[in-house]
Amino acid sequence: MKEVASMATPKQLSKTLTLGDQLRIFGRSGLEQAAWNYPRLQNLGFCYIMIPAIKRLYTQRMDQATAATRHLVAFNTMPYMQSLITGVTLSLEEQRANGQALTDADINAVKVGMMGSLAGVTDPVWWGTWRPILSAFAASLTLSGLGILGPVVFFVSWNIVRLGFRWWAQRWGYRHGLDVIQDLGTGILQKLTLGASLVGLFMMGAMIPRWVKLTLKPMLTTDHQTGYSLQTLLNQLLPGLLPLVATLGCVWLLHHRVKPFWLLIGVLGLSILGYWLGWLA
Repeated sequence: MKEVASMATPKQLSKTLTLGDQLRIFGRSGLEQAAWNYPRLQNLGFCYIMIPAIKRLYTQRMDQATAATRHLVAFNTMPYMQSLITGVTLSLEEQRANGQALTDADINAVKVGMMGSLAGVTDPVWWGTWRPILSAFAASLTLSGLGILGPVVFFVSWNIVRLGFRWWAQRWGYRHGLDVIQDLGTGILQKLTLGASLVGLFMMGAMIPRWVKLTLKPMLTTDHQTGYSLQTLLNQLLPGLLPLVATLGCVWLLHHRVKPFWLLIGVLGLSILGYWLGWLA
């Protein structure tokens, strides 16, 4: 009996985060940027997220203060990827609370090493792919006469994917700890970014003829006084050519540092001028 008791003691004394702790941490994760500041960026928000874990893992006030101070260093990353870093950090804090030799510098080095790389490769996935595709789909629903359904679909779909991903990322980071860094080192993020970019380009390219309307008005007359619409001929040869040319022209101007405001003014002016001259329908 004594041997059983002595073997059970380490497990009973081990400090482990509960599911409730992780749910509270997840609930706080959406407020990461509520206290954004220029000197240390998202550090106050990250420290606020870690408070439930600090209270669970450290019972002494001095240890809790030390742990909180440890997470007040400069921190900044893509908000949705913060959950993955939080999960890994929770794993490290748990190991340290249970006696493993992890210093403040070790924990902060992991955070700093992950925050830059994750932000750089995931911005195109969220802001450059998923958000534009979902926005275009929701706008299409609205323009098709479905009214408020478009914004509702956007709001619900965006938050389901966002919150689901953040909870999964936090749990994955917590369960695997430093192994996450090795998994990310295999190039999976770069492949994900490339794949998302290709999908985004394909989807946005398919939407160009639907969203960009450019119709020529001139008519072509033959010797027999038969009129042919120039736009009809172009549609038979290369459907969607004019919207594609117009879109690529706008992209070229944006790449040459033409501000979007002046680009919109120029498109509006050319549209009015083309209609007044009889070039555009």
